[in-house]
Amino acid sequence: MMIDFFIAYRPLIDLFLLHTGYALGQYLVLRSGTFSIGSAGLTAIGAYTAASLTVKLGLPVPLSILVATVASVLISMLLAWPLTRLRGVYQAIATLAFVQVVLSLNIYAEGITGGAMGLSGIPKAVGTWTLLISVAVAIYLVASLNNSRTGRAFDAIRQDEAVAVSLGVAISRYQLLAFALSGALAGYFGALEAFHVYSLEPNQFGFPFLVAVLSYVVLGGRHSVWGPVVGTAVLVALPELSRPLADYRMLVYGLLLILVINFMPRGIVDTWIDFRKRRLRVQAAQVREKEAA
Repeated sequence: MMIDFFIAYRPLIDLFLLHTGYALGQYLVLRSGTFSIGSAGLTAIGAYTAASLTVKLGLPVPLSILVATVASVLISMLLAWPLTRLRGVYQAIATLAFVQVVLSLNIYAEGITGGAMGLSGIPKAVGTWTLLISVAVAIYLVASLNNSRTGRAFDAIRQDEAVAVSLGVAISRYQLLAFALSGALAGYFGALEAFHVYSLEPNQFGFPFLVAVLSYVVLGGRHSVWGPVVGTAVLVALPELSRPLADYRMLVYGLLLILVINFMPRGIVDTWIDFRKRRLRVQAAQVREKEAA
């Protein structure tokens, strides 16, 4: 039965694994207090760079993935230089403009990207196990980062920049690091998708993709590393669980986000963690009262 389930839902599992990687990349910049939605552009850069290097220049797949990841990191750091001087909605507008620029380049740079028709003939060199291992490593690395000094610096910046500065946190340096790490994950998983789906087309990484990746983090939670994972699982499985509403996926995403923002503003995972902590504190208080009696 387990094998039959895996075979039947393998495409959905692969989609979940890929988008978990994208969600973790988006999670990193939000955790550092930067309202960036540029992950879609960095993902497109990683995907098209890797695919073009292999299809047009004949580079080995592992080397193409490595070059694509490095390219995304360098561009994300270049993007971070002006963005660290902006705040709030201005960061969102600037990164949205960046995504539109990348989308336009993918359409009009026909010699490299195939233009509006996309890029095809990409060898399928990435399977489910590669995606699973990549996601496991990514979760481990992000969780380790959260428990390190860098993770605590990200928390301080997100909560109050003035306090973070008073504690000696170099805001620009840590936000630059967050952009670089986010770019690495976006570019790497974009390259994996290129070698998983045979072909690429520009709108694949457009506005709906951007909204979906941001929704994963907002729905799941922005503090725990499991937030993006749970958010991705819910939204990826949602069309399958409610097939009659599959054509209205973006509308369902929007309604679900409105409900979560109003009733669980910290996201599913963070709300559950807070609930568990409060419950444990109440239980501990009850035990102390019984012991005192």
